[in-house]
Amino acid sequence: MSGGPVDTVHAVTSSLSLVLLRGQMRYLKAAGFHPAALSGPGPFVAEIGIEESIPLFTVPMEREVSLRKDFLSLWRIWRVLRRIRPLICNAGTPKAGLLVTLAAWLARIPCRVYTLRGLRMETARGWQRSILCLTERIACACAHRVICVSPSLRERAIRLKLVCPKKAMVLGPGSSNGIDVGRFAPTPLRLARASQIRQDLNLGGQRVVGYIGRFTRDKGVSELVAAFDMLRQRFQDASLLLIGTYEEGDAIDSAVRARIDAGSGILVLPFKAEISPYYLVMDVFVLPTHREGFPNTVLEAQVAERPVVTTRATGAVDSVVDGETGLLVPVGDAVALAKAIGKLLDDPAMRQRMGKAGRERVERQFRQEMLWSQLAELYRVLLRQRGLPVPAEARKEKLCLHEQ
Repeated sequence: MSGGPVDTVHAVTSSLSLVLLRGQMRYLKAAGFHPAALSGPGPFVAEIGIEESIPLFTVPMEREVSLRKDFLSLWRIWRVLRRIRPLICNAGTPKAGLLVTLAAWLARIPCRVYTLRGLRMETARGWQRSILCLTERIACACAHRVICVSPSLRERAIRLKLVCPKKAMVLGPGSSNGIDVGRFAPTPLRLARASQIRQDLNLGGQRVVGYIGRFTRDKGVSELVAAFDMLRQRFQDASLLLIGTYEEGDAIDSAVRARIDAGSGILVLPFKAEISPYYLVMDVFVLPTHREGFPNTVLEAQVAERPVVTTRATGAVDSVVDGETGLLVPVGDAVALAKAIGKLLDDPAMRQRMGKAGRERVERQFRQEMLWSQLAELYRVLLRQRGLPVPAEARKEKLCLHEQ
């Protein structure tokens, strides 16, 4: 899908990741920009293009390292950028972050932004870690500004010498696209839908521990299953609801998968187009991740007034106020995870208090419009610095950047 003038291009590797831009493109259009998106081909391309009413360009990009295919993708991206000549290019997700920022540098795009959404290298080892470290340095070097989606991610990237402090920034308190509060709020209609889902899944009045995401080692699914088996010794009516899909890259151990597939208190559902009622099915939401940028699911669960247990991993540590909106545990510690979940399952008043505090925090700090307005202002700043035309300002909100 293409056509019409383009002054801003947002790029991600997979069409699935286009959902990370949902609503953002419409906001930029209202703010006077002419945005477009670029991604690999896939089922979400047409949907997001129509929903956001923007031009959408596709170039195949491999998630894993493939020198021949990566070089071909780089050349194709360069050709797209040379043809449409945007003033601003903002690339995120690992492979697009590398290929698109490098192509934008080669095409001499005036304003180049890299949105750092996480560091795959944190859990990599050996030569793979070295390659991932190099690709991050290249992406950061090609960009004029690097937007880190959480304060801890910015600190980590600087500490690893991937980016210089002056170039790295965080929009507001972080997150990749903010949260549509209205979409996840516990309305009477959603609560009724959640009650029906509980009946359909034969959960009744059971205590439900929930997880939404990819079933991989990096997401801590193995520790979650181990923690749940510990909890079942104490809470025999507890169930573990897993919503997501298995992935071959970074696959969980076969024994863990066999335990999940065996059931016995564990229910598995595929990703849902409308996920909001499923948060309301849960009593506690758990994200036992080993690394993050800034987890959207944690914010979504908190808008649904569900307390969260997550880890002190990069990115995840910013998503919860420990002891106020949820509980933080060490990375990879199944015993501590079981203890934290058990503490919440044992105390309905604590769950309610943390759930309400979480929703208030998200509404106060992470509304989408707040982040979008700061992103639009950043673009205006970059354009002014280079003496380029600046769209008329539709809003006057002050740009709030976490810089040190």
